[in-house]
Amino acid sequence: MSDTQRAIYLDYAATTPVDPRVAECMIACLGFEGLFGNPSSTHAFGRAARAAIEQARAEVAALIGAPAQDLLFTSGATESDNLAVLGVARGERRRGGHVITVRTEHKAVLDACKQLEREGHEVTYLVPDRSGLVSLEQLREALRPETVLVSVMHANNEIGIVQDIAAIGALCRVHGAAFHVDAAQSAGRLPIDVQAMQIDLLSLTAHKLYGPKGIGALYVHPRCRARLVPLQFGGGQERGLRSGTLPVQQIVGFGAACKIAREEGEAEAQRLHVLREQLWTALSELPDIRRNSDAARSLPGILNVAFPGAEGESLLFGLPELALTTGSACNSDSDEPSYVLRALGLDTATAQSSLRFSLGRYTTAGDIELAAAAVCREVRRLRAISP
Repeated sequence: MSDTQRAIYLDYAATTPVDPRVAECMIACLGFEGLFGNPSSTHAFGRAARAAIEQARAEVAALIGAPAQDLLFTSGATESDNLAVLGVARGERRRGGHVITVRTEHKAVLDACKQLEREGHEVTYLVPDRSGLVSLEQLREALRPETVLVSVMHANNEIGIVQDIAAIGALCRVHGAAFHVDAAQSAGRLPIDVQAMQIDLLSLTAHKLYGPKGIGALYVHPRCRARLVPLQFGGGQERGLRSGTLPVQQIVGFGAACKIAREEGEAEAQRLHVLREQLWTALSELPDIRRNSDAARSLPGILNVAFPGAEGESLLFGLPELALTTGSACNSDSDEPSYVLRALGLDTATAQSSLRFSLGRYTTAGDIELAAAAVCREVRRLRAISP
């Protein structure tokens, strides 16, 4: 058995295994007896593929309380974020194209905003408080007549903090700015209703929901559709906003994953909350550790902890039996401390001594017990040899 197979997986915020029920639906699409037709074709094989896609679209839309016709498929949340941020800002350039986002957003949003700045747009980066929350007053002061888009993620992928999306949505709606939400971490784990929350654009990805990698979606409110400039061009699929042949098996898997999440999400969130607090209680046997987010306002499955005196990469190196990270998987190649933790005011040493534990559908109480014991062992060892 390989080290990867032996390890306890605590990196569900980065990616999840495909649920066997989802895999079964996808496999049924493959081969000559499956849904191999091009869904844009009008023959029987194409119509069968199209019907399966529309059924999956309805399942994904139901997870977020959206009309199915307002959902378009992408390659994942990164593309959805880019299409929302770049598409609206470029489409609304005549109004000034001012964009507001948060320093702790995912890189897919932050890097898209940097590209807008290179194109001459102005971007305001809100600074959250020490728990990671965005102040409504700060947002209100940042809004201008030329503000065309506000982008705020629902639940942060590193610390799990959950923003008051409904309040932000109401403020944006009154102002007239489009409101984009990256819900890659929260969909299926927290209740989402795009209409009640007054969300104009919302990004999703299947691989955070025990679905396949390489497929995602963007919800677009009808009032924003005309404002949105596409990023790619071709056959005009997905209402002309995202051209390209649709991957039927990926979309069917996405739909199946969303259906399972909708049916099981509330009970699973409660289970993960219990496991997360079990982990924190066990880790609290160590002195001088810090919880890097507000427990009452955090995603049930994410726990970010600083272990002063035990540098994060050294800690990971001493824990081959655990699969976890010091921050976002998207920044795992960087030697820099987490930009999210630094934005919260943590100094470099504290940020570098932090680990993100992200629990998921297949995490057990036994896994938590073993993981906590391993981390406590290694932190004590590193502190003992630290100068």
